[in-house]
Amino acid sequence: MADLLDSFLSSYHYDLDSNLIAQEPIEPRHNARLMVVERSKRDFISVKHQKVWDWQEELHPGDLIVLNDTRVLKARLRVVRSGGGKGELLLLEPKGDGNWLCLARPAKRMRPGDSLWLLGGSKEPMQLEVIAEDDECGGRIVKFPSRFAERETVEELLETCGEVPLPPYIHNQKLTNGDRYQTRYASQPGAVAAPTAGLHLSDELLSLLNKKGVKQTRVTLHVGLGTFRPLEREDLTNLQLHSEWVEVSDHVVRAVADCQSRGGRVIAVGTTSVRALEGAFAAGNGCLFPFKGKVDLVIKPGYRFGVVDGLLTNFHLPKSSLLLLVSALIGRKNLLALYENAIENQYRFFSYGDAMWISPGAINAFARLKQKQVVE
Repeated sequence: MADLLDSFLSSYHYDLDSNLIAQEPIEPRHNARLMVVERSKRDFISVKHQKVWDWQEELHPGDLIVLNDTRVLKARLRVVRSGGGKGELLLLEPKGDGNWLCLARPAKRMRPGDSLWLLGGSKEPMQLEVIAEDDECGGRIVKFPSRFAERETVEELLETCGEVPLPPYIHNQKLTNGDRYQTRYASQPGAVAAPTAGLHLSDELLSLLNKKGVKQTRVTLHVGLGTFRPLEREDLTNLQLHSEWVEVSDHVVRAVADCQSRGGRVIAVGTTSVRALEGAFAAGNGCLFPFKGKVDLVIKPGYRFGVVDGLLTNFHLPKSSLLLLVSALIGRKNLLALYENAIENQYRFFSYGDAMWISPGAINAFARLKQKQVVE
């Protein structure tokens, strides 16, 4: 059962020494530390401290790991404003006809009707126009040439003029390490932040899991900036979240059905994979159908999971929607105790940090639906 305090944002706070915020990734990827969370015979949560490479020992032949194959765009653009001052845009999502929702800095100096000139590349600066303000996120709707109307087409421009938008808690914003802020299987352009749990999976580890008989399938969820933003309202009873674009294909639905029919476990790599699967399940009214569109599903304590059996995840920001999601699996008190353990043992936190494996045995029984339904 959900605790009364689960409905208050302040209940999801923890103190973290800034020295534990990872500033660069571990090499090789699979050498990051892994907190293995299990349930002991006495029904208590137990912990083992291992490496991500050891995750192979936790998975069984016939299990299915679900990966998010979104690719991070070089979505940060530097511009010159009408008055000559410099500014930045962070592309968030397309709005049609070449219009893009962007976070703008300084936003107060970018008003509807203003012109901006895009810097970067060897060509003449490209003229853009601020069309409107966005009340929901405080951003700006900016007009780009119509040929850059979609995620797939704008990537050519961003590759020339853009920069990878690393999280603000990473001090060296130039530290992209080439493809290191991408998963090894990133293929669908559209995210402004990486699905960070997947950053730990190396080609070698994925190949070994495949040889072991652990199946793999891929969903797409284009991670938006709001995923990692701390929440603001204390009362979480009627919490609403930003929407993110998701695709759960027919192939994924069949892979999940096959896994369940052979008695395997559906393992999500990252909270974004959880949100994609459970969002499609919710859109299907309690049955997993193929789905393509926006998902704004809220997963917090009291939620019952219809698809996911286990989770590989990172250590998340205090008071974030991601912390609520993981709490829904194992309970808020358990999760905060695990974070305290991680801090005591000097784990590295956030995007470039270490990982946690929440095994199916550690998930609270009340967090599961009694019967899962998947369309074959």
